[in-house]
Amino acid sequence: MATLPIYVVPHPVLKRVADAVSNVTDDHRRLVENMLDTMYAAPGIGLAAPQIGESMRILVLDVDQPRSENEDEELPVEKRRGKPQVFINPELLWSSEEMNVYDEGCLSIPGQYAEVERPKIVRVKALDQNGKQFEVEADGLFATCLQHEIDHLNGVLFTDHLSSLKRDMVMRKLKKFTKENLEELQKTHIL
Repeated sequence: MATLPIYVVPHPVLKRVADAVSNVTDDHRRLVENMLDTMYAAPGIGLAAPQIGESMRILVLDVDQPRSENEDEELPVEKRRGKPQVFINPELLWSSEEMNVYDEGCLSIPGQYAEVERPKIVRVKALDQNGKQFEVEADGLFATCLQHEIDHLNGVLFTDHLSSLKRDMVMRKLKKFTKENLEELQKTHIL
């Protein structure tokens, strides 16, 4: 398959509500495989179609990727695949009142992280890559990642959950990070 460029804020596709998929086709399945390849190569644990310039309600994630024994070392791309999951037209059915805080990052906001509070447990209904409907209850990091990626499908970024002061600080750091890493980012991102 292929690794695709990842769109970076402030690209307008990231703020658009994505279109529902009416019928899951072979083209969608190929897109899903390309999204997984892109996510693993980035490296990331989740990716939504708008992040690769496709305004469709499709997301992939893998929060069970194997990790290197040495924390400072990344596994090669071909060894990162854990338990990939595909959600087409995901719909949040329920969320717990209990909350969790995670230090979130985003492939479309490279090098930037901030603490975001979200419901600890969620129930989501979606279609898989074969068009079969399923429901899943997600907890912890899985729930956070799923909510983060569903937000992308609704034109919402993790920075939209921050105070204006924190959001401005993240965006200033992003500008500096982009300037310092421009050559490397141009190889993998749409700036």
